[in-house]
Amino acid sequence: MEELVSKIKAEFEAFTTDADLQIEKNNKAAGTRARKSSLDLEKLLKEFRKVSVEESKK
Repeated sequence: MEELVSKIKAEFEAFTTDADLQIEKNNKAAGTRARKSSLDLEKLLKEFRKVSVEESKK
């Protein structure tokens, strides 16, 4: 679970960096990377929810 949380943190940092570049400098490539990160975050967060529910049942 700790590894999953660290992956989520790293992916969120990457998303934040790219989203800021898109907003501030109108960097289209950064926007593409931010969108990809958002999809990866969605998958990681769903996995976190699944693991969290399993842990709470123990």
